[in-house]
Amino acid sequence: MLLTSLNPAVVAAGHDIEDAVRIDGTVLSRGDLVGAATSVAERVAGASLVAVLARPTAKTVLAIAGCLIAGVPAVPVPADVGAAERRHMITDSGAQAWLGEAPDETEGLPHIPVRLHARSWHRYAEPSPDSTALIMYTSGTTGLPKGVVISRRAIAADIDALAKAWAWTPVDTLVHGLPLFHVHGLILGLLGSLRIGNRFVHTGKPTPNAYAAAGGSLYFGVPTVWSRLVADATAAEALRGARLLVSGSAALPVPVFDDLVRLTGHAPVERYGSTESLITVSTRVDGERRPGWVGLPLDGVQTRLVAEDGSPVPHDGETIGRLEVSTPTMFSRYLNRPEATAEVLGDDGWYRTGDVAVVDDGGMHRIVGRESVDLIKSGGFRVGAGEIETVLLGHPGVEEAAVVGVPDDDLGQRIVAFVVGSAQSRELIDFVAQQLSVHKRPREVRLVDSLPRNGMGKVQKKLLH
Repeated sequence: MLLTSLNPAVVAAGHDIEDAVRIDGTVLSRGDLVGAATSVAERVAGASLVAVLARPTAKTVLAIAGCLIAGVPAVPVPADVGAAERRHMITDSGAQAWLGEAPDETEGLPHIPVRLHARSWHRYAEPSPDSTALIMYTSGTTGLPKGVVISRRAIAADIDALAKAWAWTPVDTLVHGLPLFHVHGLILGLLGSLRIGNRFVHTGKPTPNAYAAAGGSLYFGVPTVWSRLVADATAAEALRGARLLVSGSAALPVPVFDDLVRLTGHAPVERYGSTESLITVSTRVDGERRPGWVGLPLDGVQTRLVAEDGSPVPHDGETIGRLEVSTPTMFSRYLNRPEATAEVLGDDGWYRTGDVAVVDDGGMHRIVGRESVDLIKSGGFRVGAGEIETVLLGHPGVEEAAVVGVPDDDLGQRIVAFVVGSAQSRELIDFVAQQLSVHKRPREVRLVDSLPRNGMGKVQKKLLH
């Protein structure tokens, strides 16, 4: 079954944990989770699809678990999403009701409450592995978000592969404060814990103090979380007792990586994936953890780099190519968007990620970024924005950096860096030219107060001008 730890027979046999889930001031045992989530399943059984306002609460945990027990697909909706996007998610998905909490504007849908203390011990047959578990909406850069249809089989395959890569077991206590409407927080963090059977702690907000107080063995975070943690030496020191720190959703700056090693004693594991493919590449608990590199394909995953003409790109650690993956963790389709599905899924089943990367001769992957914004064609050269950003972040006068290509009549694209920090533009241009090929230096450095980011900490480069 998908949520292995919630097998009623196993729990009834005495394999309970009093504090299986801690979230929003609520503590749930495995028995609580089974009984309350099954009660939710009773209320939604027979529905075709429901929406869950994915605030980090016990009701959200029970809503998602109840849907999975009943075999009813759920749409996690961000609590802070704009009204237009929320309306689109509800209309596009065909959700029949709000389960758990409901927004002020319900879009005319009925509300099904989740009762924390209700219990049911009804036994449900395990749904087909190929049935839909979740529909997660992308934060697409163009147009309205697309609904990504994710099967139970894909989720189980991804969690199992990561469990092997990270030596993730039931004795772990997994801690994070990430949103429950993204892959990292919901599928890996919550559903991963309910499948593996480890204790799960959600800190509400991912603050350094909250992470320090959680007493976990396995911590998930995004670069923003880790950069704030290393700025608080006392909080960082408290994580020395952990087993593994995992970073994802965006590239971890090398200085933050180095600070984590210095302050916590742990070199973080980095991983790569997407809503469509889930996590496909990761460094291993027992393997090399190289700053700026996201590791090797997980078991069962294949990757390839292709040039613009479709030819293979050499694995020399330098040559940039489009990254494509073949994986058992693949999404089923985009909801109501067959043309969009066909654009990214080839006839051979390989997924065109939209990212560009390099791979070295040992199979280690480094993600350059999105092909649309991070691959810069300047003066006849193909330049990866991520490589320049990594160098800039190594300068003591740089706090944040984002590199883009802007149209240029002479070069095709001109390399421009947006930088938060105290350094001067000229010294940063020279700094990059000293460490990389001269053609990779920014032609312009613009000093800014902040960089536009989304809820997961990713820089929104299309907003940089």
